[in-house]
Amino acid sequence: MKRLALALLGCLLLTGCGSQKVPEPTVGENLDNVAVEESAAPEAEKYYLTFTAKDVDGQEVTSDVLEGSKLTMLNIWATYCNPCLEEMPYLGELAAEYDSAEFQIIGILSDVSEQSSQEDIDYAKELIAQTEANYPHLLLGQDLYSTLVGGVSAVPTTFFVKQDGEVLGYVTGAADKETWKELIDELLAEVEE
Repeated sequence: MKRLALALLGCLLLTGCGSQKVPEPTVGENLDNVAVEESAAPEAEKYYLTFTAKDVDGQEVTSDVLEGSKLTMLNIWATYCNPCLEEMPYLGELAAEYDSAEFQIIGILSDVSEQSSQEDIDYAKELIAQTEANYPHLLLGQDLYSTLVGGVSAVPTTFFVKQDGEVLGYVTGAADKETWKELIDELLAEVEE
């Protein structure tokens, strides 16, 4: 990871819902500015994300959705999380500003699952509409839990993934639009190299 990307991460507002920091992923690089740890091995093993899930409208979505953009931001949020809800309008604006072939945002609900009541799903959809987070949102299911969300202990947590499914790293906490934009632009430049 370039020094500039790490410096940009130092600007992140580390607010979130949850008392613990997200544990170091099994593979990949932690983008959290609190503890960026380098692998002891010369080259860390790469981790590729695959999943099948349902969106808030009940439509099946697979990890093939990642292939449509060079970089995907997977923002894990919860309906009870004020920092999550406060940053979602910024994320909605960013989703609209980038060409989807370059960058996309996908929200993942950590507290509303595929088995949740329709009332809970409708409440999540209301929050999405109120915050103008006009990008796809996935319900938590077994695949997403076992491959991504199960190790998350604070929300929001945001993962960055290349179009081939390679997880680049994650950030714990909410940020403002300008901070996210700087980080997104830096990561886009790196994936295009």
